[in-house]
Amino acid sequence: MDTRQVVPTLAALQLIDKLRARHGPLLFHQSGGCCDGSSPMCFATGDFIVGDRDVQLGEIGGAAFYISPSQFEYWKHTQLIIDVVEGRGGMFSLENGEGVRFLVRSRLFTDEEFAALQAQGRV
Repeated sequence: MDTRQVVPTLAALQLIDKLRARHGPLLFHQSGGCCDGSSPMCFATGDFIVGDRDVQLGEIGGAAFYISPSQFEYWKHTQLIIDVVEGRGGMFSLENGEGVRFLVRSRLFTDEEFAALQAQGRV
């Protein structure tokens, strides 16, 4: 049973390694909304101020992954799968200009997995 709330694909891990080599330590933020806000955004640590109420879902490739409180409420029943697809990245996200962008895929947790998350106080 995999109850990690955020998991990367191999392609995401490879892009994270490439961006870390260029920019140093990284973090991700998923805010929701339209335009760039609907994609996971990758920043150099220190270039983005995490909100006091933002929720850290976990880490991907050694980079902390945060989500806004409103998005957490919406997505808490799902595992976020961070992938990479061809296309232009978010305007402020570090993969901009790479010809690829991060993308969120998701799957619903089973009832058993969600109960385990609740027992751990993670939702």
